[in-house]
Amino acid sequence: MFGIFLDVTGRKQAEEGSELLAGEMSHRVKNLLSIATGLTHLTGRSAASAEQMTKVLTERLTALGRAHDVVRPLPGEQGKAALLGDLLSVLLAPYDEAEAFSHRIRVAVPRMGVGQHAAMTLAMVIHELATNSVKYGALSCAEGCLDVSCHADGDNLDLVWAETGGPAVSGSPELGGFGSGLISRSVEGQLGGRLSYDWQSSGAVITVRMQLSRLAH
Repeated sequence: MFGIFLDVTGRKQAEEGSELLAGEMSHRVKNLLSIATGLTHLTGRSAASAEQMTKVLTERLTALGRAHDVVRPLPGEQGKAALLGDLLSVLLAPYDEAEAFSHRIRVAVPRMGVGQHAAMTLAMVIHELATNSVKYGALSCAEGCLDVSCHADGDNLDLVWAETGGPAVSGSPELGGFGSGLISRSVEGQLGGRLSYDWQSSGAVITVRMQLSRLAH
């Protein structure tokens, strides 16, 4: 009695790999479409014109895209993460490219990973803070500087956004705008933390408190 045995292990592994890849791509596309849809609705509520909506929405999606570019797979089955310093540097680079802005943004943070979802949220927060700074704060003039640092406090990580050299700050500005509400809700809902503002005469000092456990996701 004779029989023929074919080793199809390699083919099966290839098929399973293709299925996993297709599933991952589908999941990513759905997530990106959900984010884009949500941002479109949110931006449309506050935009005064189609041109303004296009500009603001494009900036926010671009910020998310830059964050996504630095999120890389970790060894084994540990998921995906970006180094916090790389993420911040990439997001802030556009504001430090021109000659007048050269080398006035300083980032000093510990070497630590940030998960894919946390990176997306941080991208939105950093984009909104930078946008406000370019409009009203230290990045609105050639003399202004921005220092971004962070330190651990128990189970939390405090990211400190400190501006100096910009227009003089008088009193506490109103924070009822759409952008401020968006990042506040994002930090609370996605990162389990809160935003606090210290309006010093030399410039705004904004602390973004985040749960370390949430940063891993």
